[in-house]
Amino acid sequence: MNAFKILIPAIFLLSFCCLQTAWGAPEIPVKNMVTMVDIGSTSCIPCKMMEPVLENLTKEYQGRAAILFVDVKKDMATARKYDIRAIPTQVFFDKSGKEVWRHAGFLDQKTIEGKLNALVGK
Repeated sequence: MNAFKILIPAIFLLSFCCLQTAWGAPEIPVKNMVTMVDIGSTSCIPCKMMEPVLENLTKEYQGRAAILFVDVKKDMATARKYDIRAIPTQVFFDKSGKEVWRHAGFLDQKTIEGKLNALVGK
């Protein structure tokens, strides 16, 4: 009986933590929106080089395209779902949610803008 007094709250707490993680995760791809997701880590050098690029793109494409970052150390499920073999990897989706292009490694802002402009119809 004492084991149940400990086990029940532990199960509840674990379930709540898992739900919090699921609720906090971004929808990939974002529904009805061109989406670029950068899958990487906050500790790899090329991934760190992508940070200012992603910040600029987020501002530039606000309301026209979703620019997302997924840290593989915090979200391995997404890395597995998209069969990520190297980081960073950028995956581009059109408005219908279809993957249209991907690239592994650092990708400069100009190249990303070209891909996004083609997808958003600029």
